[in-house]
Amino acid sequence: MELFCQHLVDMEVVKQLLCRLSKWEYTWLCLLVLATLAMHFSIVTQPTDPIFDEQHYVPDARSILQGHGTLRPEHPSLGKLFITLGIFLFGDNPLGWRFFSILFGTICIILFYLICRRLAMSKRASFLATFLLALDNLSFVQASVAMLDVYSLAFMLGCFYLYLDGHYVFSGVSAGLSTLAKLSGALVLPAIVLHTALKQVQGKRDRPWQCVALNLFQGFGPISFLLLMPLFDLIVFRHAVNPINRVMTMLSLSSSLTFANTTHPAASRPWDWILHPQIMFYWYDPHYIGAISFSIWALIIPVVCYMLFRALRGNSASIFGLSWFVGTYLVWIPVSIITDRISFIYYFYPTIGALCIGHGLGLSQLLDVWESKRQGKLRWVAMLAVPGYLLCHVVVFAILSPVFARWIPLFHINYPA
Repeated sequence: MELFCQHLVDMEVVKQLLCRLSKWEYTWLCLLVLATLAMHFSIVTQPTDPIFDEQHYVPDARSILQGHGTLRPEHPSLGKLFITLGIFLFGDNPLGWRFFSILFGTICIILFYLICRRLAMSKRASFLATFLLALDNLSFVQASVAMLDVYSLAFMLGCFYLYLDGHYVFSGVSAGLSTLAKLSGALVLPAIVLHTALKQVQGKRDRPWQCVALNLFQGFGPISFLLLMPLFDLIVFRHAVNPINRVMTMLSLSSSLTFANTTHPAASRPWDWILHPQIMFYWYDPHYIGAISFSIWALIIPVVCYMLFRALRGNSASIFGLSWFVGTYLVWIPVSIITDRISFIYYFYPTIGALCIGHGLGLSQLLDVWESKRQGKLRWVAMLAVPGYLLCHVVVFAILSPVFARWIPLFHINYPA
């Protein structure tokens, strides 16, 4: 009898714990993070060879670790140092190469949810947006491989969150770190400048001290970049390097990679990423594919138009999402036209979060329609559209991502010879 009573007490404790967890805002976020981590680590050793640009960055990390400096001087040092640290801690193996990519990809998911909440999006809209981002194929793949982009994006999202939270100086430092991971991290600056301008147009003027702090942000981005670069370069090169000369070298080498003098079968113009994107194979078996999930890609233009509509009506999340989209994607179009700089589909990776904000807002609004209307065709359309779209997104992820490539033969892709 005593054991039975103790069992009932234990069951009641478990019930209370589950009740508290169900009411905790971050329960579903934690489950999503754990699920993505499980998927990442289930394939972290597949394949055992460096894939795609890992074939550049892994040898570069080995060279840095051996004290020979970098083999890729066209890129800043911070992102490469994380790959080097992974090899130092876990060995020269797939886990060492990719561990910090997975970690920073997970940080991106958490930061993105916090950004959504800071934009006054509802818990439901924020989670829907985060769910779509976490299960976007390109986002998942970039967080699975030893490339620089995921490190740059993590600091970019940190910059966005700190900016929205009013910590402008620290936001500027994070912008500098994003650029030190990869030069394209500098695109965070036009996104924030545009958002500030749109707030002014909307009439939400900052207080005088906020304007001063925002100016500090705009200055601290470049300043932190120039001040921290020598520190990271010192670790890589084992001697002091002039930051100005280093910047000139990176820009010179980067600008030399143009469509006119470089041939790459997967190269594409920025407008191609939206109008007719191609599938870019990083590896064939298991397949690592550089492709935006079709469920996201197919609605890019409608979602941008939807955010524009909501922004004109004063929705703060839509205003920020549009600024993010323009700053990290549309800027590439004039850059491509003017410089002829070669580009690839995965350059769209930092922009996917902006689209997920629009998707999350739209799906949440459909659910609001379903809840508010007791009857009518629109209610049933809303009820079927949201779970149908989410299911489609999961199926697309299962088909494109490397996670299920070996487990489900139906999803096996016929690779080119």
